[in-house]
Amino acid sequence: MSEPRPPFPPFTRETAAQKVQAAEDAWNTRDPHRVALAYSEDSVWRNRDTFLTGRAAIVDFLTAKWAREHEYALRKDLWAFDGNRIAVRFQYESRDADGRWWRSYGNELWEFDERGLMTRREASINDVPIEEKERRLNGPRPAAERGLSFPLA
Repeated sequence: MSEPRPPFPPFTRETAAQKVQAAEDAWNTRDPHRVALAYSEDSVWRNRDTFLTGRAAIVDFLTAKWAREHEYALRKDLWAFDGNRIAVRFQYESRDADGRWWRSYGNELWEFDERGLMTRREASINDVPIEEKERRLNGPRPAAERGLSFPLA
């Protein structure tokens, strides 16, 4: 049995924002095992065109992702919430093995169980090539920027 992951649904604006920031913080560690602990053992994912079920598959997916995406830095923004569901928009930047920089834009739909574990994650993501000088995400979000939104483009 997995450890509970507060805050728990039903979410308020404050607790939904806490959940979003906790996810951003965890993903910015680029530690697949740590990130996977936020998901139920039987969590179901759609990530772009990839469909996964279970924590072990999530760890494998994230391990491969971060082997490809160097200097990964992510920002998430609460979009909406209701009951046990949260919708977020996000952007992340990374460099590929050839040294090209990318900004990835996306939306996620999350569903949680009563223990605060994510049971469902659906992510739609688009990648845009950028020049290194266009980067605006450098590592985890500084404390002074927590709770602030980020530009669309």
